[in-house]
Amino acid sequence: MPDYVNWLRHASPYINAHRDCTFVVMLPGEGVEHPNFGNIVHDLVLLHSMGVRLVLVHGSRPQIESRLAARGLTPHYHRNLRVTDAATLECVIDAVGHLRIAIEARLSMDMASSPMQGSRLRVASGNLVTARPIGVLEGVDYHHTGEVRRVDRKGINRLLDERSIVLLSPLGYSPTGEIFNIACEDVATRAAVDLAADKLLLFGAEPGLLDESGRLVRELRPQQVPAHLQRLGNDYQGELLDAAAQACKGGVNRSHIVSYAEDGALLTELFTRNGGGTLVAQEQFEQVREANIDDVGGLLDLISPLEEQGILVRRSREVLEREITQFSVVEREGMIIACAALYPIADSQAGELACLAVNPEYRHGGRGDELLERIEERARALGLNTLFVLTTRTAHWFRERGFVPSGVERLPSARASLYNYQRNSKIFEKGL
Repeated sequence: MPDYVNWLRHASPYINAHRDCTFVVMLPGEGVEHPNFGNIVHDLVLLHSMGVRLVLVHGSRPQIESRLAARGLTPHYHRNLRVTDAATLECVIDAVGHLRIAIEARLSMDMASSPMQGSRLRVASGNLVTARPIGVLEGVDYHHTGEVRRVDRKGINRLLDERSIVLLSPLGYSPTGEIFNIACEDVATRAAVDLAADKLLLFGAEPGLLDESGRLVRELRPQQVPAHLQRLGNDYQGELLDAAAQACKGGVNRSHIVSYAEDGALLTELFTRNGGGTLVAQEQFEQVREANIDDVGGLLDLISPLEEQGILVRRSREVLEREITQFSVVEREGMIIACAALYPIADSQAGELACLAVNPEYRHGGRGDELLERIEERARALGLNTLFVLTTRTAHWFRERGFVPSGVERLPSARASLYNYQRNSKIFEKGL
C-alpha cells in the first residue's frame, strides 16, 4: 500500500477535528526569508481548503535590520525589545509594508498553482490591532515601540466567517493615530487569546523546544515552562515558549512550536499522532486511567500482534468485554498505546499482573512503569499484599523492578490449578 494512503487514513480524524477551528499562525521575518517559505504558504492554503479559519501573523526583524544598515542606523534593544525612535519607525513601516504585500502576493500565486486552482482566496488585513506605547522602562524610552491593547475580535471573526485568511502585521495603531512597532509574538499571543483560538502555531528555526542534550521536548504543561525559560535565558526559543505558555494560560487549548526550515513541519504537527514539534497544552496529552467497555477495540488492536507472537495469552473480544474492569490503560490522543490487568486471586491476599503490553512505537517512554505503579496502587487498595506475574519473554524487566523468582508451589491454589505447563511461563512475585 502506498505511504500516502496509509498517512491519509491516519490523518482523517484530524482533518475532521480541525474543520471550522481557528488557528493563529506566527511566522517570524526569518521564516519569510527562508527557502522553505513557499512550502509553508502552500501548507497554509491547504489548511484553508480543509475549512480551517486562519489568522497569519508575520514578523519583520531581519527586514528591519537590513533597512537600518542601509541607512547607516544602529539598532538598539533593551530587554530583547527594539527601541523604535522616529528614524527606526520609518524603517519599520517600510519593511512591514513590503512584507505584507509580498505575503499577500505569495498567497495569491500559490493559490493558482494549488489543487484549488480556480477558487478565490481572499487575504484581509488592516487596522485590526490597537496598541499603546510601552513608554519608559528602567530609564529607557522605547519611543514608538508598543504593546497590544486589544485585537478587533468582531472584525477578524467577520472576515474569517467570510472565508478570508486574516493577515496581521507587527504594527498597532492608537486612537490618536500613532503607529507602534509591536513584537509579532505579542500580536500572535493576544490574537489567539482574544479570538479564543483553538491553536496557536509558532514557527521557529528549531524543530521545537530542545533540551540540554539537543533532544526535542515533545510536550509540556504551562507550569513546566518556567524551568525551561530559566535555562534558555534570552534565547529566541525562550520567547516562543513563553508565548506558547501565555496563550495556554489565556484559554487557548494548545500551542505548538514547529520549524520554518523543515518542509512539512506544520502538517506533521497537525495531522500525525506524535506531531513533529513541541506541544504546550493545559490538558493531559497522555493519561493513565481505568479501562471501560469502549476500549475493547483499542485493546484488541494493541494485544493481537503480541498474541500472534506467543508473548501474550490469547483473549477473545468476549473475554475482554467480560474482564474489561480488570484493565488499566494509557491513552494518547484517543488511542490505547499500553495496557495492563490486575486479577485478584480467589481465597488469597494475592493478585496477578497480566497482559502488560506497550505499543512498539511508544516503548522506552516509561509507560510500562506507569502501568506497573497503577496496578500496584489498585492491588494495595484491594488489600492485596503480593503480586504475581507469569511471563515467557520479559523476566529481566520484572526482576529489575523488584520481582523475585517464584514457582507454581507459591501460587495460591486457585491460580496454581490453572497453570499451563505447556506454556512453561516463569513465575515472579513481589511483596506490596
